[in-house]
Amino acid sequence: MGRVAGPYGIRGWLRVVPYSDEREALVGHGEWWVGDEPRRVEDAKLHGAVVVAKLAGVETPEAALALKGRTVSVPREALPAPEEGRYYYVDLLGLDVVNLQGERLGRVASLDSNGAHDVMALDDGKRMLPWIPQVVLKVDLDAKRIEVDWGSDW
Repeated sequence: MGRVAGPYGIRGWLRVVPYSDEREALVGHGEWWVGDEPRRVEDAKLHGAVVVAKLAGVETPEAALALKGRTVSVPREALPAPEEGRYYYVDLLGLDVVNLQGERLGRVASLDSNGAHDVMALDDGKRMLPWIPQVVLKVDLDAKRIEVDWGSDW
């Protein structure tokens, strides 16, 4: 869902950079996994492009700083089902990417946003495809496949 960017203020609050534009989704959860341990969320709110939060047991800026760089996640069952045509990044990781000519371009290694749109990086380490309707034509989670309009030599 995001990563801890560092402390916020002097009372142990954290700044969390969300991985998606759905920042408010992170605010509504009462428990986060920070790194590999669960933490109760005492308070959380939107603050510009980030989420600021107070976690139980984190009382000082130094304690907040110690969590910097850790991943923030929530249990999958705590998330609502995505709307039609929308996907959680985690569901797309590892899917085969195949073009209109039937050529396998690789597997989805990661997804990120560049501000204008999402971008998927393939496991060949060379290709990054924009996640836009003109390129991503079909996602079939059951078949573990994404069909794209993208040449193998692009």
